[in-house]
Order: sequence, then C-alpha cells, then structure tokens
Amino acid sequence: QLQLVESGGGLVQPGGSLRLSCAASGLTLDQYTVSWFRQVPGQEREGVSCVSHSGGVTNFVDSVKGRFTVSRDNAKNTVYLQMHNLQPEDTAIYYCAAGWSIYCSDYVTPYDTWGQGTQVTVSS
Repeated sequence: QLQLVESGGGLVQPGGSLRLSCAASGLTLDQYTVSWFRQVPGQEREGVSCVSHSGGVTNFVDSVKGRFTVSRDNAKNTVYLQMHNLQPEDTAIYYCAAGWSIYCSDYVTPYDTWGQGTQVTVSS
C-alpha cells in the first residue's frame, strides 16, 4: 500500500523559498500522478501543481506560475515542490496526493492516497 509523507514546510519571510518533499513508501511512484494541494482553514482544498506519471507538469493556480516548480525523482521515490518568492497568501497546509496512472487534475476525488500535510507560513 502506498504511503506519502510530506516534509519541508515551515515559517519563511515574504520573498523567501522553501522546498517541499513528498516521500513515498510501500510502492514505487513511477506509475503515479502526484499533485500538490493546499488548504487554508475554512476553505476548500486547492490544487496547486501536478506532475504526471509520464513527467508532464501542470500548474493549476495562475499565481504560482513562475514561482513554484514541481518535479519528481523516481529513483528516490519522491516528488518535490520548489517554491520561490513566497507571499503571505501562500500560507496554507500543503498536501501531496497520488493517483495511479491518472491525468493531472485539480479535483481531489481522482487521488486515492494523501499525505498528512505540512504547514507553510509566510509572514514577516
């Protein structure tokens, strides 16, 4: 059974950078599409970026284009979200989610495996 664990979150000042990691165990990730979602308390979970099982990349949120980069290292069974020029509106809990051989989607339902989330706080 696939399990996902996020890490790399924390407190950063506006304009700073963080790299989130989504480490998989139990199964290999190479046939899974993996997306990053984020959620602010009281709001819907929002799809941020996706890397498909074939390596294609999609950013779902216009505000992260040019600032966030999703990538995968199948040898390390890990997906990353590199975030630059972070802004207070990026503050959220970030989750990674995996779906076997699916197309990238910013809907939560296609993904059947989720991590526990990692908090990202952007504040001065």
